[in-house]
Amino acid sequence: MIDSMSDVQNPLRLRKKHGTGAHKNVTAAGGRRLVAAQSIRNAIVAGLITIILFSLIWVVLSELTNRIFPWLTVALGFLLGSSIRLAGRGIDWRFPLIAAVLAASGSLIANIVVAASVTAEGFGTGTIQILQAVTSMTWPVFFDEVLTIADGVYASVASALAAFYANRRLSRSEYHALRLWREEQDND
Repeated sequence: MIDSMSDVQNPLRLRKKHGTGAHKNVTAAGGRRLVAAQSIRNAIVAGLITIILFSLIWVVLSELTNRIFPWLTVALGFLLGSSIRLAGRGIDWRFPLIAAVLAASGSLIANIVVAASVTAEGFGTGTIQILQAVTSMTWPVFFDEVLTIADGVYASVASALAAFYANRRLSRSEYHALRLWREEQDND
């Protein structure tokens, strides 16, 4: 009879895709390294860069197709969450919160930039000149005529997606090391 943990493959069984079952050497020091690798500054900078690039791409896409795609803010949420996860390497609640706030504000900023681009095209001027000419009288018109309930729904979905994708995905051993480090911190 063949031992179930041996390396000999039984032709009637599926190929083993898992390890030997031996525990990896995990310590609280690994959890400390995970916590030390977090960077709120990097997450915010990556989020702001993502918002700027997304706004520019949305403006170019709108000008090329002569259409505005309000649902693109959902894509902004995914992009923000992914960039915050990669740059911030966060493992706690702060990073989804940062991602959700940046997604909500980024969708508003992107809508403002796209509306300014469309207005600039109508007046035959540049988007920057329209944005510089904004006054306190402009904002009520913008919120009444340009932003709709659908934009709010898309911004909410973008915030939820950004928050979902913002935290770093941990392997089992990384999660175990983080749990050991937190237990060590609670005991001190």
